[in-house]
This record gives sequence, structure tokens and C-alpha cells, in this order.
Amino acid sequence: MERNEQPHEEAEETLDQINKKTGRNMPQAIATGAALVILIVACLLLSVDLFVLLVVVFMILALWELRVDFVTVGLHLPVFMLWLCSSFTLIATYYSPYHLITMSLSIIVSIILVAIAASAKISVGNRLSLAVAGKLSNTDASARLESSFNHEGGEQHHSRLSHVAVSVLTVLYIPLLASCVIISLTFNGHPIAHAIMLVFLPALSDTGGLFAGAWLGKHKLSPRISPKKSVEGLVGSMLFAMAGAFAVFACTYDASKWATRWWVPIVAGILIGAVGTFGDLCASMLKRDIGIKDMGHLLKGHGGVMDRVDSILMSAPFTCALLWITGL
Repeated sequence: MERNEQPHEEAEETLDQINKKTGRNMPQAIATGAALVILIVACLLLSVDLFVLLVVVFMILALWELRVDFVTVGLHLPVFMLWLCSSFTLIATYYSPYHLITMSLSIIVSIILVAIAASAKISVGNRLSLAVAGKLSNTDASARLESSFNHEGGEQHHSRLSHVAVSVLTVLYIPLLASCVIISLTFNGHPIAHAIMLVFLPALSDTGGLFAGAWLGKHKLSPRISPKKSVEGLVGSMLFAMAGAFAVFACTYDASKWATRWWVPIVAGILIGAVGTFGDLCASMLKRDIGIKDMGHLLKGHGGVMDRVDSILMSAPFTCALLWITGL
């Protein structure tokens, strides 16, 4: 009996070590990742329109998470206006015959409307209070002290300009960058390949960085912002993204494209690995400033939606531009 228990205990110890080194519950992370892959692939195979709708849903969830995160330090986002403007921007960008012009005009109008709504600072119902209370119960005491719901003098005060500035930044961060994912579906006749490049390659890059950092990571990339990030992890991110780009290209383009654009997967891998890691670091810096561990808790083993899409959003404009410039 003891012989049977010993391998089981060793496996648990190994799994605990991996979880500590990666900062994630790996079985949960793998299961959630597999479910997300199945959902995204199913939408792409059934209809590109469904994929666009899925992007809209994910952005709505991400905006809600950001609203809860910022409220913990007394900054309010006009989430209903952000939902409306973001949904309109993404859908209009895809269905309009003038994709880039529509996106630009929609973002400009969104900034104006969101800025006006942010200056009003209207809040409805108690759902937000409950969400903030739940988040603060999972964080440390220093974050509780900074919360607008646990401040000694009541709500922590910020100027209207601060609320407006954070809200405008959110417009530039989520609907603008997400629009680059949508625009990639509209040119050169390869929407599925482009969607895979923009969504799955950053995720593959994250996976490569996670495993390379866990097994080989010795040189810290930015210990103050993200102690678990390493130079070896960054190299792993680039190599995994590069391998994924070569696989997508091999399944999509013919020999004539390969003859003149064989270097594109290499550039794509380097870009996605570097920019995606930068996006992760930006999100980590934001979380440290706010005093929270995860942006949300909607995805088991991954934290929140924003924890999953930060690298996708940051690398989207670069990948989209690369595909458009090279005619792919």
C-alpha cells in the first residue's frame, strides 16, 4: 500500500512545485485553456460572424473587470457607455465597407461620449459594491486601505479629470486594440488564419514563456514588476510563437508566398513574443499599482479575462499591420 502511495505523493509534490513556480493552478489552467480553444475554434469554423460576437462578449467582460479593479482605488469607469461604444465600434468596424475609417470615427466618438459619461460619475445598483467586496476579500490589507469602500473618510476622492483620463485610457486600451483583431478578418481573404495568428499565437507565446521560465528561468526580466518573468521565458515565448506562425503559414499559403515571404513567421514570432511579454508586464504593473493579484476570477487557473487578453490586445496592431503590409 505504501508503495502505491509514494508515487502519488511524489506526483503531488512535483505538481505543487510547478504551480508555485508558474504562479498558477496548472490543471485548472490547462482545462480552462482547452475549453477556450474549443470555443474559439468552433466559432471560427461555424461562422466568422460568431467569432466577432465572441470578441464583443470577451471585451464586455474585460470592461466589467477593469471597472471593478479601478473602483477599488476610487476611480470610476462609465461601464454602460463603454459597453455600448465598444460593441458598436467592433461590430461597425467589421460590417462597414470602410473598416479603418469606421474604426477611427467610432473611437473618436467613443472617447467623447465616454469622457462626458465619466465626468458625470453615475452608478446604478449594488452589484458593483458586491463585486468590489469580493475582490478585496481575496487581496491583502494594504489594498483594502486604498479601496473606496473601506476608506476611513468614506469614498476616496479623485478629481473629475482623473475619472475621465482613466476612462479614455480604457477606450484606447480595449476597443481600439480589439478593433485590430476585427480588422484582420477583413483583408486578403484569410480571416480564419488571421484570427488564429492574432488570438492563438499570443496564447502559445504565453505558454512557451511559462514553460521555459518554469524549467530554465534564471535571469529575471523585470523582478520589481513581475518576479516570475525571465529572459529565458521571453526567448521561449518568441520560439513558441515562431513555431506556431510557421504552422499557420504552412497550412494557409502556397509555395509562391513562401518563396518571397519565408521570413514573415520569424518576424511575427519575435514581435508577438516581445510585445506580448510587454503587455503582460504592463498589466502586472497596473495590478501592482491598484494592489490586486488578478484582474478578475472568471477563468479558473488564469485569473480574469483581462489576464488572458492583455498580450493579445497589445500584439494585435503589430500582427495586423505585418499581415497587411506583407499582403498576407
